[in-house]
Amino acid sequence: MKGQEWYQADSVAEEYDAKRFSRGGRLIDRREKEAVLEAVAPVEDERVLEIACGTGRFTAMLAERGADIVGLDISDAMLSQGREKARRAGVSDHIEFMRGDAARLPFPDDHFDTVFAMRFFHLADTPAKFLAEMARVSKRRVFFDTFNGTSLRVLYNWALPMGSRLYGHDEVERLLADAGLGLTNDAHDFLLPYGFYRKVPNSIADPCRSTDTKLGATRLGRTLASVSYWTAEVRGDSST
Repeated sequence: MKGQEWYQADSVAEEYDAKRFSRGGRLIDRREKEAVLEAVAPVEDERVLEIACGTGRFTAMLAERGADIVGLDISDAMLSQGREKARRAGVSDHIEFMRGDAARLPFPDDHFDTVFAMRFFHLADTPAKFLAEMARVSKRRVFFDTFNGTSLRVLYNWALPMGSRLYGHDEVERLLADAGLGLTNDAHDFLLPYGFYRKVPNSIADPCRSTDTKLGATRLGRTLASVSYWTAEVRGDSST
């Protein structure tokens, strides 16, 4: 995985939310939470697994809505932040935070109703392995996001040493089919990369986001969108 050592540092976990989801970044946080809820809600009394849960932004949100949720991450420091977030929200009894490897999930087949991952597949060296594991432990639904190869992310990647893995629609569909998943919905957003919104104040971010959303609703906007959200269902065994 790209950036694994950086991600696990205590200082990164402590500052993660403040650096990424304040100022213009709050628009990213809001949209990502909307995307998760649109894909997986309602979750009351459902068993949910979040891969790469980080500081528990989505984990706590779904626990507040009644999910019995496990948040799995490779970073102890991130998990500590998640536990504190759950404690403050009063939902610790609905969440189990675990340190683990997304390529070898420590759960039996069909253990969860829904499995999802946000901000994960752009770092994946072997996405097929991770997606296959997500499909294996889910009995119903898988949801994740990707960064796109037809967007401004191409330039963003060129400027950053670590970069991100970029995907096209056809590649995602192949990955889903190989994992035994069928695509049920896809949504595309953010013509301007996340990094732009994080750097600007609210007074600039708000009008830019409004224009971004309008353009994103066009055919060209969907092609140039930097982020895609994918919802898939687990295919039944045709032999039964």
